[in-house]
Amino acid sequence: MNGQPHAELLDLDQVQGILNRSRASIYRYINTDSQLLNCPFDPQRLNPEIRRSRRQPLLFHPNEVARFAKDVLKYKTVNVEFKAVPPDQTQELLTAILAELQAIRQLLETQSPP
Repeated sequence: MNGQPHAELLDLDQVQGILNRSRASIYRYINTDSQLLNCPFDPQRLNPEIRRSRRQPLLFHPNEVARFAKDVLKYKTVNVEFKAVPPDQTQELLTAILAELQAIRQLLETQSPP
């Protein structure tokens, strides 16, 4: 999911908690290659989201984690829970910008000729 906010994606620690496996075993499951930045989809591996550089952390879509747990690890049920993340400075700034733009739009709509 390129371009999606990271809040919807899971980091390695979250995946480790969901799958209840050691960090080392999670790394063994991940579809990575030292020669490729982004490997083609492998149904037998845990496929991370597309990265633009090796410096970006590995992130996983919840559906991919659930697919891997059911299809490969043969888990009967998989629960992926999201905890509410408190807004950070960026989120607060974006909310303020949105409110300002909405106020400007409302003002322009009331001043436009009929």
